[in-house]
Amino acid sequence: MNTYLIFKTIHIISVITWMAALFYLPRLFVYHATKEIGSDSSETFKVMEAKLLKIIANPSLIFVWISGLVLLGYKGLEIWLILKMFLVMAMTLFHFYLNFLRIGFENDTNQKTEKFFRIINEIPTILLLVIVVLVVFQPIF
Repeated sequence: MNTYLIFKTIHIISVITWMAALFYLPRLFVYHATKEIGSDSSETFKVMEAKLLKIIANPSLIFVWISGLVLLGYKGLEIWLILKMFLVMAMTLFHFYLNFLRIGFENDTNQKTEKFFRIINEIPTILLLVIVVLVVFQPIF
């Protein structure tokens, strides 16, 4: 069996699940921001957000990085790949920022508005678009 293809498969599946979580978590925040602190719906959102990070987003992030670094050993460094890694690092920082925001909801200290969460919901989309273009076209600069 081809080890490279196994890691590539793991990488692709992990990216898909990670992106699903990064698309959905800010959307949950949009709705959570409109709920009264202590309400049943606010408490439900806290559980949903925590489970999304713990069960889907965090493991996916780990598998993306591990499989990506293994694949790097097969590919070697090229300029497009360095740019991709920079953008994946930005996506990782966004992931950590979302967890920071989740903690604000968990502690009932969120100060951000629904509009703020609608805006940041676009960040992973923009990063993903640029990453996919880099991967598909592998431009030489």
